[in-house]
Amino acid sequence: MNAGNDFYSFAQNAAGLTGLFSIVIVILSIILVWFILQEFKWDAFFKFPRSPKARMFQVIVAVVLGHLLAKFILEYWGYTVLLKSFVE
Repeated sequence: MNAGNDFYSFAQNAAGLTGLFSIVIVILSIILVWFILQEFKWDAFFKFPRSPKARMFQVIVAVVLGHLLAKFILEYWGYTVLLKSFVE
């Protein structure tokens, strides 16, 4: 009974750490994309590139691209974890 409880606790902790790791990767990816987008010249798309509408668009683009980047990183991480079991 105790061994099952220990396994459940271990699995719960591992799932929690994986979730925390994923959240951190997503947030850092969005921040990275936001800083990269600041170098882009938005004058071609907006009359007033510093307006609230333009900023909201930049936020949405940063979230979408950051999420895609984070998805790539997390999938790559998952594949490398799977490869460890292949090599062993």
